[in-house]
Amino acid sequence: MNNIFDQQNPRLLIRAMLTLKTEDECRAFLEDIMTTREILDISQRMAVARELDAGASTLKIAETTGASPTTISRVNRCYQYGAGGYRTVLDRWKED
Repeated sequence: MNNIFDQQNPRLLIRAMLTLKTEDECRAFLEDIMTTREILDISQRMAVARELDAGASTLKIAETTGASPTTISRVNRCYQYGAGGYRTVLDRWKED
């Protein structure tokens, strides 16, 4: 299977993200690189993952985040069986 992160452009994006040091820098970068809709969609997924991590039900998550059952299911699949990205971020938030 071809890994998307073996390609040059995704690696460039990762390198760019790793240079960001402050919330203001991250905000500016996201504003420049993504549409408002993309930012809202991605941030909603992060909110869903946070609710899943807290043990919330699908109904509660939908009410809290406004996410559709399809989005909640997709995030849950990645949260449970994905590469571990959501868990890394959520664990680090707990450490702060």
